[in-house]
Amino acid sequence: MTSDYEYSVASRFLKYVTIDTQSDPHSNSFPSTEKQKDLSRLLVEELQQMGIGDAHLDEHGYVYATIPATTDKPVPVICFCSHVDTSSDCSGAGVRPIVHQNFDGKDIVLPDDPAQVILVRQHRYLKKKIGEDIITASGTTLLGADDKAGVAIIMDLAQYLTSHPAVKHGAIKILFTPDEEIGKGVDKVDMKKLGADFGYTLDGGKRGTYTDETFSANGVTVTFYGVSAHPGYAKGKLVNAMKVAATFLELLPKDTFSPETTEDREGFVHPVQMEGTVEKAVVHFIVRDFDTATLALHEKRLEQFARQAIGRYEGANYQFESREQYRNMKDVLKDYPQIGAHVKEAMKRADVEFRQDSARGGTDGSRLSFMGLPCPDIFTGEMAFHGKHEYVSIQDMQKSVDVLIHLVQVWEEQS
Repeated sequence: MTSDYEYSVASRFLKYVTIDTQSDPHSNSFPSTEKQKDLSRLLVEELQQMGIGDAHLDEHGYVYATIPATTDKPVPVICFCSHVDTSSDCSGAGVRPIVHQNFDGKDIVLPDDPAQVILVRQHRYLKKKIGEDIITASGTTLLGADDKAGVAIIMDLAQYLTSHPAVKHGAIKILFTPDEEIGKGVDKVDMKKLGADFGYTLDGGKRGTYTDETFSANGVTVTFYGVSAHPGYAKGKLVNAMKVAATFLELLPKDTFSPETTEDREGFVHPVQMEGTVEKAVVHFIVRDFDTATLALHEKRLEQFARQAIGRYEGANYQFESREQYRNMKDVLKDYPQIGAHVKEAMKRADVEFRQDSARGGTDGSRLSFMGLPCPDIFTGEMAFHGKHEYVSIQDMQKSVDVLIHLVQVWEEQS
């Protein structure tokens, strides 16, 4: 970094979060909401203003752009990727970001709903942020740091590189995706057009974290079938599928096997949606584990509970369906140690402590890695995402920009 550079990441972030880009898990369109393109169009405009002539938005809501190489050396093409959508778990409309300058370490009361308080004892990372500038929402919405912090970081990187042509780097690809929060972020990405060799998502949390391992994930649907009869004459005939489903859920362990009872490298199964009538009840699960092979064991155990449930209701039946969602990126990244080694060196140069991490979830990079683009994740500072207590440190975002600037130079030097 040059000492006179004025970061744009905070001002960009404060602007981006005011644009509602919430995705919709119940939509059949792609992207799931047209409003996601409102931000994407702005990003294209800003990229073109930087002189990035090929920046464009395609019909599916993807933003593609290329920062040309400034070196004659053959260097792998690196892609930086973030998603524009925000979670459907909490409203993203009318976000009012607030900057808490020189954070004093005390609980943060959100003014538009004083009942919403970010408690330092619950958010221990905040204890490390004393003296920094913290951005929150106002108490009635999420903030959108997940992943507009990543978007703003990549945009600031683009501004720096286009305004400092003496910095040596290979070709840089930028990709902004829709619908990541509903698991469809790379469904329609054009890998040939993207044309990158390696990638990094900017969608991580604490400063210094480098995530090269994620859960492997399946989705499971368990359908229970009952027998309908007139309730007035139902004795010995009616079998209520909703009661079968309820019995099934009651059989699930109370102290293990669930997200609320597991941590670190423990996997789980998690019912996320349920609907039903007397004749038919459907329970949707997500199944997660770092070991891909263990997913089958989790599903086998889950199906055993389904069998036990129907065994208590004569005439009941069930159907068990599983589908792949994403896989642990580590299975791919282990073959490319230079990806992490270059990040570690970049963080050293940026005076950031490197922390290798595993994510109890997935990113666009999880799927991109299996689509031919090895793609781990780098920190942005986004914390407590998907809720009203979401926050981000401006200094964390700036440090992430620093890391990326060093990273593209490391790739050039080591090629």
